[in-house]
Amino acid sequence: AQRALEGFTRSVGKEIKKGATAQLVYVDEGAEAQLASPLHFFLSPKSAYVSGQVVRATEAGFKAAKFDWDKPLAGKKALVTGGSRGIGAAIAEVLARDGATVTVLDIPPMADDLNQVAEQIGGDTLELDITADDAPATIAAKAKEIGGYDVVVHNAGVTRDKMLGNMPEKFWDMVLNINIASQLRINEKLLADGGMGKGGRIISISSIAGIAGNLGQTNYGASKAAVIGMIDAYKDEYAEKGITINAVAPGFIETQMTAAIPFTIREAGRRMNAMNQGGQPVDVAETIAFFASPASQGLTGNVVRVCGQMLLGA
Repeated sequence: AQRALEGFTRSVGKEIKKGATAQLVYVDEGAEAQLASPLHFFLSPKSAYVSGQVVRATEAGFKAAKFDWDKPLAGKKALVTGGSRGIGAAIAEVLARDGATVTVLDIPPMADDLNQVAEQIGGDTLELDITADDAPATIAAKAKEIGGYDVVVHNAGVTRDKMLGNMPEKFWDMVLNINIASQLRINEKLLADGGMGKGGRIISISSIAGIAGNLGQTNYGASKAAVIGMIDAYKDEYAEKGITINAVAPGFIETQMTAAIPFTIREAGRRMNAMNQGGQPVDVAETIAFFASPASQGLTGNVVRVCGQMLLGA
């Protein structure tokens, strides 16, 4: 009967139209106090491009300190990788709006854009290639310098598309290294060196491609599915440390990258969801902020799609 609710919710989400949404929240016995966060998010305009999604709330094992719903991240420190523009910049802006002091990280060639984002939000920068051997240690040192990160958002990612039969090995290695292997190394180093403690939030960007697959994106699809696998693999271990780990899977989001797609293909991407439109970077950012909130201590191991309930995948 509980599983039936998932098919029911997703079907209703596709029927109601006019920008309306439908969500499902499973609540473990004894975890009723954890309902505030998903209800606050799903019943607000912040979840406008999120529909047909399932979230599971569990007992956190500890109570979050009191906070202001208008500034839930006040006093918190956050790291956003790939933060120089697009979705990464939007994430940094929303976390800063919610009160966090944000470090935006990107590769040195993006320094100008990175500095501009940091200046706008009153944050700081870290110019770094996250695949470098010393990258985890550099990030851990920065965390130690500021007293540890409360929120880490793994947003950095790349695509190198080719049909599998024609894909150079370097394309495969680059995408897997940036999109998943770097996250594993950074998480391991931060936790080993005390760069993130109890109450910490790790949030990774997956993708619809990691759920439904995509033509010419075997490397990208594999890497983004691996992000979901990482969430599943580490949720219990991190829960014992008081740390949550969740993922956000965007669908068609209007960015500089999608603006370069030929018009007909771009328009098809916009129409392949229940809302018949593309999403905005802020839609992804708001979902990240939902998981980052102190109220979300009972939410871990979740993957929320920000796709207007795309017609592909579960």
